Amino acid sequence: MRFFLQSTHPSSLEGRDMTNSESKATLSFSDGSPSLDMPIYKGTIGPDVIDIRKLYGATGKFTYDPGFMSTAACNSSITYIDGDKGELLYRGYPIEQLAVNCDFLETCYLLMNGELPNAEQKKKFVTTVTNHTMVHEQMQFFFRGFRRDAHPMSVLVGTVGALSSFYHDSLDINDPHHREVSAIRLIAKLPTLVAMAYKYSVGQPFVYPRNDLSYSANFMRMMFSNPCEEYKVNDVLVRALDRILILHADHEQNASTSTVRLAGSSGANPFACIAAGIACLWGPAHGGANEAALTMLREIGSVDKIGEFVKQVKDKNSGVKLMGFGHRVYKNYDPRAKLMRETCHEVLNELGLQDDPLFKLAMALEKVALEDEYFVSRKLYPNVDFYSGIVQSALGIPVSLFTGIFAMARTVGWIAQWNEMISDPEQKIGRPRQLFVGSAKRDVPPMAQRG
Repeated sequence: MRFFLQSTHPSSLEGRDMTNSESKATLSFSDGSPSLDMPIYKGTIGPDVIDIRKLYGATGKFTYDPGFMSTAACNSSITYIDGDKGELLYRGYPIEQLAVNCDFLETCYLLMNGELPNAEQKKKFVTTVTNHTMVHEQMQFFFRGFRRDAHPMSVLVGTVGALSSFYHDSLDINDPHHREVSAIRLIAKLPTLVAMAYKYSVGQPFVYPRNDLSYSANFMRMMFSNPCEEYKVNDVLVRALDRILILHADHEQNASTSTVRLAGSSGANPFACIAAGIACLWGPAHGGANEAALTMLREIGSVDKIGEFVKQVKDKNSGVKLMGFGHRVYKNYDPRAKLMRETCHEVLNELGLQDDPLFKLAMALEKVALEDEYFVSRKLYPNVDFYSGIVQSALGIPVSLFTGIFAMARTVGWIAQWNEMISDPEQKIGRPRQLFVGSAKRDVPPMAQRG
């Protein structure tokens, strides 16, 4: 097959009917099938898109795109990534500016509503979220049904999905008010459920949220306070957690976000959809990168073993990988990594952990990777997962809960994407096609004739 693109200017998706286009792609077939013209659309920024929706009806043929690496499954105005430039935008705002000038709930408001809040809007939003942080008292009985050593992600999949059992008053996905109430509940209750999962695993009593604390401070108190003494909020550590949440709040159409959209396309309730996203995020190829980076550091063991480790990484036959460096999307530097690096050093300095063996090893490996021509030439720079794992470990968060923190941050992105999908008049139930390579139609032979 050959594509021929006309030289007319493609039209923008923004503010127009997608059925109209000023440019087209002509697809011709080497098997003699008639050629087909397909519209080309241009987004605000980013690659042009060829609309292939009529391809099967007109030709009887599908496209083949494992992993959907060249397929736009939706149009979205929430998050934009340019991997070559190392650029990440939330609603048009660079992540570098948001992480420095905004807190997490401001970022949540932005992702959900399209604009940053003014002072009055922020106050109302923060109050609304804060007043929904408690979970139903019966939720504690769900936790008692899990083993104490259950992985926090399995606990979150179950408990988040179970929220739909308690909130029948906000499950009408066609009602914008219901969708807004569900969104607030999910954003508000995820920190409480994550903290409960941790407390249950260590055999400590659950800690109720407090309305006089910020989102991140409240979470840290629910995680680390106990009835024996009052928890003291450390502003440096709270800001570090807040930055982790901002940097992980959304990341375009990744695997878990696509899972949420696919589940939502069937009409499933928002709690079930977010539970599906959490299940997908649990996969080590997606949400487990920071855990893998910390595991790598512990396997290296000490600074004096870095040289041997780097030598193995460079040996293609060794099977040893450098975790927490480079990124599948960002072909240049991960824009979140610089911010997380600053936070990492701030936290280590605040806690006096510069000489801790693990963190000393991490900083030494970082130095080697930033200076070694082998890694520099391949653009294997430290990514956000490398630093966030170190920061979370310094904060006292166990490795098993790293992905739970990720889910807590990403929930707002998932719910914003889900709400956008529900509101899109062109959205249909997800139904990927396949290239069937099994047996052709055949008859069932009698038992006596089966080999």
